Amino acid sequence: MTRVLAFVACVVLIQAAGLAQQARHPDLSGVWSYAIDRAPAALKKEVNGQVTIQKIDQSARHGDASTVKGVLPSAPRPAYKPEFQAKVKDLEAHETRTDPVFSCGKPGVPRIGPPRKIVQLAKETIFLYEDISGDPYRVIATDGRPHRQYPNPSAYGDSIGKWEGDVFVVDVTGFGDDTWFGEDGYFHTDAMHVVERIWKDGDNLVWQATVEEPKVLARPWVMPARLLRPSTDSLEESPRCVESDAPRLLNDDHHLQR
Repeated sequence: MTRVLAFVACVVLIQAAGLAQQARHPDLSGVWSYAIDRAPAALKKEVNGQVTIQKIDQSARHGDASTVKGVLPSAPRPAYKPEFQAKVKDLEAHETRTDPVFSCGKPGVPRIGPPRKIVQLAKETIFLYEDISGDPYRVIATDGRPHRQYPNPSAYGDSIGKWEGDVFVVDVTGFGDDTWFGEDGYFHTDAMHVVERIWKDGDNLVWQATVEEPKVLARPWVMPARLLRPSTDSLEESPRCVESDAPRLLNDDHHLQR
């Protein structure tokens, strides 16, 4: 009986130590500012006849976060292998015809950027987004499991998370090849591998991603970091995406027209 009690006590202590270690991780839960590309405009709402106009804050997407502690050196654009550079240039020059997102396609990872809301749980972390092509979510396992062996290729991939100190690291594989990982014709193959790093900087959140694509990139691309402030805006259901702009456009490059 004494040995049984000692064993039970040992198990309890190990579990308590694990919970204590887990509790020391920063809590990333909360609603965060938008950090996706938007056309430079204001948001007009009409509720019960009352019209309000709110300027869209784009600082999280276009601000300079390079001096924030923990940010990795980045490059403004990915470096494609020479044989693919003409293709990227052509895709960029005809974005209104070639960009899947312009026709209500999914942006995928990492193009969609950091989440609007994070729910951090004991064994998984949930990312919630607001996007014109829909309101996707990602469930990221944090219980030590590996990637699924045969995931269905998808725009948002198969994600697993772990902590490296105070940095939450999300490893993403299992992509399809029908999305772009950036605005300007940044196509990829199913070999793409993305690593997202998320951490707290005071009350703010920092997000930075690295794209590894051995088939088309000359080297991994470390994207510029984005600094997100806490937000009090509630998440809203996005309207149904209907493509009706393309016939009206006179130019091929959208450059945030959508």
